[in-house]
Amino acid sequence: MSTRLGGAPCCCFGFTQLQPPAAVRLRLPPACAADTSASQSPARLRAVLEQVDEALSKGNDEAALSLVRGSQGEDGGLRGFGAARQVYFGGGVRNLVLDTIGHYLSQRYHNRVIQHEAGHFLIAYLLGVLPKGYTITSLDTLVKQGSLNVQAGTAFVDTEFLEEMNTGKLSATMLNKFSCIALAGVATEYLLYGVAEGGLADINKLDGLLKSLGFTQKKADSQVRWAVLNTVLILRRHEKARSQLAEAMSSGKSVGTCIEVIEGNINTDDI
Repeated sequence: MSTRLGGAPCCCFGFTQLQPPAAVRLRLPPACAADTSASQSPARLRAVLEQVDEALSKGNDEAALSLVRGSQGEDGGLRGFGAARQVYFGGGVRNLVLDTIGHYLSQRYHNRVIQHEAGHFLIAYLLGVLPKGYTITSLDTLVKQGSLNVQAGTAFVDTEFLEEMNTGKLSATMLNKFSCIALAGVATEYLLYGVAEGGLADINKLDGLLKSLGFTQKKADSQVRWAVLNTVLILRRHEKARSQLAEAMSSGKSVGTCIEVIEGNINTDDI
């Protein structure tokens, strides 16, 4: 977490951080078929998203993910989950006090954090990684999780990521998703403000993963450049969705409601 007032927090996205063994290596993803779910009414979809919220509140991440995947489809279903068109790749008490002061005394600081987190949430959802919760302030994190050591940010259902890590084989698809989600907050800040004041820990987390995979500096730099380009293009295509999502997150809306906001504002002509 940044200790400078007026800057967004440094650690904002919550894939479970594991250091993979030295033997971890990349593997190419298999081809997968598109989901063709049946037509769903808005009321039914709303009911499903309420079930998603309930499952997440009970810690049943896999059930929530299954509900979202089962509701994918163009005929009234979730259109945006995992549908993003990509560019193909050829902290403690002191932090809590400072962060709380920053949010309450600096609207600029508060707005920046919200936009940063909305970037993480939106990119994850569009890449097919389900957000399971978010906090905007360290105080909010303390209230919800009862910990001073967990920084504010967005957490995700990372079961598949952990499964791949445990097998010792990290797919190129999963690495690309991780890279884009990690850099989404920074990319959002650059697009909105021309400079990123937060996100150092996000970058360090990605850098640590790439090093553990045996990437040379040149190869790591290439991966980061691709991820930034890909993320920026997606954010630009879905500016309205990100803006409306930020408003929903600022109001403390549930994950299900945030998904509904995204679905209602994504650019369906060019997902």
